[in-house]
Amino acid sequence: MAARSITPEEKAYAAELLNRARIAQKEVENYDQARVDRLCQAIGWAVANEKSFTHLAVMGVEESGLGDPVGRVSKRFKVMGILRDVLREKSVGIIEEIPEKGIIKYAKPVGVIASIVPTTNPELTPPGVGIFAMKCRDAVIFSPHPRSKKTSFETVRLMREALKREGAPEDLFQCVENPSIPLSQELMAICDLVQATGGQQMVRAAYSSGTPSLGVGAGNSTMVIDETADIADAARNTRMSKTSDFGSGCSADGNLVVEASIYDRFLDQLVKEGGYLTSEDEKNKLQAILWDAEGHRTSDTVAISAQRIANRAGFSIPEDRKFIIVKEEHIGKEYLFSSEKLCVVLAIFKYSGFDNALKMVEQIYEVGGKGHSCGIYSFNDEHVNQLALMAPVSRIMVRQPQSKANAGSFTNGMPMTSSLGCGTWGGNSTSENIHLKHYMNVTWVSRPIPEDRPSEEELFGEFYGTETF
Repeated sequence: MAARSITPEEKAYAAELLNRARIAQKEVENYDQARVDRLCQAIGWAVANEKSFTHLAVMGVEESGLGDPVGRVSKRFKVMGILRDVLREKSVGIIEEIPEKGIIKYAKPVGVIASIVPTTNPELTPPGVGIFAMKCRDAVIFSPHPRSKKTSFETVRLMREALKREGAPEDLFQCVENPSIPLSQELMAICDLVQATGGQQMVRAAYSSGTPSLGVGAGNSTMVIDETADIADAARNTRMSKTSDFGSGCSADGNLVVEASIYDRFLDQLVKEGGYLTSEDEKNKLQAILWDAEGHRTSDTVAISAQRIANRAGFSIPEDRKFIIVKEEHIGKEYLFSSEKLCVVLAIFKYSGFDNALKMVEQIYEVGGKGHSCGIYSFNDEHVNQLALMAPVSRIMVRQPQSKANAGSFTNGMPMTSSLGCGTWGGNSTSENIHLKHYMNVTWVSRPIPEDRPSEEELFGEFYGTETF
């Protein structure tokens, strides 16, 4: 069925939102660093105090029917981490000086941002984007997913109230009340920057909007567990990553590539952590409900509990089981368990020899998830180095729970964010965690320096002076 066109009313509504945002953004463009930082703190507290965020997280799960309230509430740390990061950086006036190069950098706002909010993070994306935007003196129009629009609207309402209490214009943050695809597309076309987190169709629409866009790619997180791994730690982290918010995130462990000599022990440890190992018959039943006949992931099995997934597949599992394990030997687009799952189901593979592990990782990312994330449980630095050299991903977590680490944590140095760029592998403009620098324009001022011009002999090396034709 062809997508409908935008209505005149929606077009006028989008124009009104943009006009209000531009007026508000103009009002704050000369705020000094101290005031900007105070507003970031006010916004962060309004949403990420424990009471408010718990309410919003539970509201989001109940409204969308996706995710786990406990796991969703735990995402509060990301807002706190984003705030930590921005408060340590400059975003007004001179932000960097490089005297030896005669360079001084000045930060400027990008203007009005259209932020597409995913249904799995209706309470996290607005404050995350909002803090970055406020730090850079930008305005944001949030376009929520219809399935969780009330949660996003309530989140933005709290942010607006914080601005009002501080005497700043509320319209720095606005939220669409009745979202639709045509309205989102219009906002993406008329704003100055698009921040798109969501399905690949929406991200592609952002890149084709004609507006500079910060998009994200699909995941298929794969973890290598080699013979040096701490089995108990790796299994515990796997459970934490796989079960957080019922595996709704692209970062949740999807595939485990395990060295043969520790495979059985590791599998036993996964069961101790709450995993349920399927039989071959149960595996076939799972595949039938997780993917349709064309191999597309079914939306009604995303981010729900292990028990609900099993029941829909036609078998039952004990109430204490937190995730489902499927043994897999084959990799390829026809072997669907080697693709992204977005739920509490993971596939486990066995390898012999680290070169074979690398080949399997390469094959898995040919199925899907290029550019996103992978990880390794190893104390062998050469194995880490080999994986880093070949893996077509933007981030690799070493001995960390993937879904709680690759977007930043308080125990690693990754920039905190809720949006993960996947580089050209994933069809994105950046391979970095989307963070503060992506929300600002920078003016480079250049002054003369002593000439820095190597001789031709230095530049061309052994080729200097040789015949070329």
